[in-house]
Amino acid sequence: SFPRFLINQNLPLFHITNPPYLYLGYIRKHKETQEHLKYFKGKNEGYQDLYQIAMINDLRNDIEDLIYIIPTNFLFGSAVSNKFRLDFLKYFRIDMMFIFETKMFDYTGTNVCIGFFKRKQKPKSENIEFNGVKIKNNERILEMAYILKPQFKYRAGSEFYEFLEEYKVQTPLKVNYYLLKKEVMSCKGEKKISVIDANKYESSQYRRTNLLVNISLKHSIESNILYVRTVDTGSFEGRVGLGIILDDFNVAGIYVSGNTYRTHPIQIFFEPEISHDEHGLLKDYFNFMLEAFREKLDSEFLTTYKYSNAKYTRKYLGLTQARKLIQTFPYKKLNYEYKKMLFNLIEKKDFDKIILFLETCKKEGN
Repeated sequence: SFPRFLINQNLPLFHITNPPYLYLGYIRKHKETQEHLKYFKGKNEGYQDLYQIAMINDLRNDIEDLIYIIPTNFLFGSAVSNKFRLDFLKYFRIDMMFIFETKMFDYTGTNVCIGFFKRKQKPKSENIEFNGVKIKNNERILEMAYILKPQFKYRAGSEFYEFLEEYKVQTPLKVNYYLLKKEVMSCKGEKKISVIDANKYESSQYRRTNLLVNISLKHSIESNILYVRTVDTGSFEGRVGLGIILDDFNVAGIYVSGNTYRTHPIQIFFEPEISHDEHGLLKDYFNFMLEAFREKLDSEFLTTYKYSNAKYTRKYLGLTQARKLIQTFPYKKLNYEYKKMLFNLIEKKDFDKIILFLETCKKEGN
């Protein structure tokens, strides 16, 4: 609890601290940290990290000024931060932020930021605008201007989310993830199909195996040739995006024999079925648009994965983000001429004209 004698002084209080940050998912999985689960009960239910408990405690104790060293996923995180940002930033504005995309502490791989927070005169859900300084891992310094919007849960990179909302097609592709063991077991047959097992990573590669399935599941696997890589590897060839399973793994499918993990390569299944050529065009469109927004917004709409010595800050692409970007692909409008036009625009890396192309499809009814 907050020291009452400080509150009773009736003096301006600044709380300057580097609180513990430990993610709830980690706490649950490790016996040595499970004693901290008590902090996430009652009025704190729904929060996802110990630092959030510390900050919300200051909010409840009417502290006016906060200077906190906290994970950068306060700005960039999705599920890990959405509820907390909505609750906290109704009461506080951000005056300034220093963001470190380089290693600061010996005992954590988490990138951190220093945030300067000031309590609002009245609670209000409104845009929050502030300036930030970003220190990159190559010692490059960027000055950034941020606008956090409540309709996007105050997450940085709102321009990307505005694009997803603006250009979602009327009848988007339905996206399903994972080739699960229960589906394979319920569709046994005599048709052999080669897969990698996403749960068996051995000697720097996924174990290859053959499944015996019925003709319907074999067709479904072979008709859906794309997978999503959700975590940057650190190399420029291994950035998040869509890939072709056969090209990258030399098999037809990606099988999940155990638990699903969002950081594994994940096969994507589409409804309605689209051709292999359309899969290829979707891959190129998706990866180009994703990289264009990463360059434009310094990847701030993606969750920071963890610190590394890579030449760029490794990021995580959420499956919801991937689904929503796929849903801007106007597959129903892609006759031969439109396919050729979109392919050429991607080849030319013409972002602005692709936006105009999407506008045209939208006006025609996509």
